[in-house]
Amino acid sequence: MSDVYWYIFLVFLSSAGLQLLYLFFFNLRFLIHKSIESNPTLPPVSIIVAARNESENLYELIPILIEQDYPSFEIIVVNNQSFDDSRWLLMAFQRQYPKLKIVELEKSKHLRSGKKLPLTLAIRAAQYDHFVFTDADCRPTSNQWLRSMANAFSSGKEIVMGYGPYYKQKGFLNALIRFDTTWIAVTYFSFALRGVPYMGVGRNLAYSRKAFDSVGGFRSHYYIVSGDDDLFIQQAAKKRNYTIQLESNSHCYSSPPVEWKRWMYQKRRHYSTSSHYNVFKKALLGIYPMSLFFLLLSFLSLLLTKRFLVLACAVFFGLLLLKWLILGRCFRKLNEKNLGWYFPLWDFMYALLLPFFFLSTKRKQNHKW
Repeated sequence: MSDVYWYIFLVFLSSAGLQLLYLFFFNLRFLIHKSIESNPTLPPVSIIVAARNESENLYELIPILIEQDYPSFEIIVVNNQSFDDSRWLLMAFQRQYPKLKIVELEKSKHLRSGKKLPLTLAIRAAQYDHFVFTDADCRPTSNQWLRSMANAFSSGKEIVMGYGPYYKQKGFLNALIRFDTTWIAVTYFSFALRGVPYMGVGRNLAYSRKAFDSVGGFRSHYYIVSGDDDLFIQQAAKKRNYTIQLESNSHCYSSPPVEWKRWMYQKRRHYSTSSHYNVFKKALLGIYPMSLFFLLLSFLSLLLTKRFLVLACAVFFGLLLLKWLILGRCFRKLNEKNLGWYFPLWDFMYALLLPFFFLSTKRKQNHKW
């Protein structure tokens, strides 16, 4: 039995070592990242929104976009096969706001679902060569949102990855969704800063026509419904032509799902592209949650023996304190202070729930096919 605990202890130390590696190599880099310096030359920008049956959201969003404090921009809304009042609303807005351009995509059973075709049509119709993307159900934090995002187009940067948080509401599901969203943001920001960009969020993303055309747009993965904000980034972000934008003015909020079923559908759609990542990125993204799971499992097992109890507790709680200090501050850097204070609790809960979420969504995908 003692030999078994020795192997468990080795698993425990290995898992703790991997956690420390991620903590100091990736997350600490994100924590010490400084804000982008002001760019005196702001390029003209096209704001692009792909919307389907979003008349109520467009009614609120368009005036907010029009009021952005920016020297030269246009707004392109792709009315993607809508059958609500979106067309008439957009036409009324267009008469009021000359900056608004409408691209109509008529309903057809032959068109693939997803945003890739609407976004491509908007890019082809754009007057300018720099694009900032958001969704109809998103709301910029202020009239400085566009300036903050476009300010990052400097020193040869062609891609800007922003942050798209969810509004804080009551309930456990809301807290879990916000933790998931913030943790994913910390991860893709950290990876990008270390030269391993793998995704952005389509509701707050910017890139140039040059970056889009350099990889043929979404052509190589057009057959996949999702992927406009991760598979595209993995192809187009190279040779340090990308950057991240963390300023609070650059955040773009949206309302989270209020039902478990809806959130699981959203997660399933996000996971649908993961099988197309290369092996290196799959390994990097999988090692952290796997090592965290085995760390917790092996620590609980070591509590049953006195042989490694003191050393295991010292390593476990020391690691816990370091993660609390670094990752908690990472969360607070993205204005998620409450989640930052309770980070260890959410982290371990997430480690237990994540395998269940991943397996359940994958099982439903296989069943569907």
